[in-house]
Amino acid sequence: MFVCIKKRHIVIAILLIGIILFSAIFATNYKTEYVYIVPNSKYLVLIDPGHGGIDGGCVGIETGVYESELNLTYSRNLASQLMNMGISAKLTRTDENGLYDESAKNLKKSDMKKRKEIIEQEVPTLVVSIHMNSYTLRSSHGAQTFYKNGNEKGKTLAMDIQSQLKSNLGYVRGEAQVGDYYIVNCTEIPSVLVECGFLSNQNEERLLIDKDYQDKVCYAIMCGIVKYLNEN
Repeated sequence: MFVCIKKRHIVIAILLIGIILFSAIFATNYKTEYVYIVPNSKYLVLIDPGHGGIDGGCVGIETGVYESELNLTYSRNLASQLMNMGISAKLTRTDENGLYDESAKNLKKSDMKKRKEIIEQEVPTLVVSIHMNSYTLRSSHGAQTFYKNGNEKGKTLAMDIQSQLKSNLGYVRGEAQVGDYYIVNCTEIPSVLVECGFLSNQNEERLLIDKDYQDKVCYAIMCGIVKYLNEN
């Protein structure tokens, strides 16, 4: 009896060690908190969660949720969905902190400069910056995608994402538009900024903090990216 139990314990121990080693390898090669790597993937999508640190962005009218928090949540969701499609992804911001140098005189400028440096370092296939919107007119709502003026590939990417947002969410704010945003203007790599919805609209804020709705938005963005990659 003792021998049988001992053998069984050895087998269990071996299995546990195997699971632990496999988990460690999986985490290293596939997914960490902010790096979602697919071996031999042809593409790398750099996802930029807007704001962070002292810059919380806009604030939910009902719950007081910070845009920066939602941007990170959506970015992680999108990265995970892209990984499931065989597309590698990385995030510029990995936690609630900003990317600025604490000693910088202009923290916002320092933050944006760091994001540009990350783009130049990673040289991704494309860049997607995730944001939430806000406006004084409380009835304003709907997702919208922006791109750099004159960047035709960025425009195509933005149109593909906007089309998928419209198909999956119903109401969106018209077509993709040119946007004067640093994150899309600082590089010639196809780049877009997606405003996922308005935190200043009470009904849309409730949707934006809902997990199922977050999945739908990120799925739509992912589908737009896949469409772009397949055709370009």
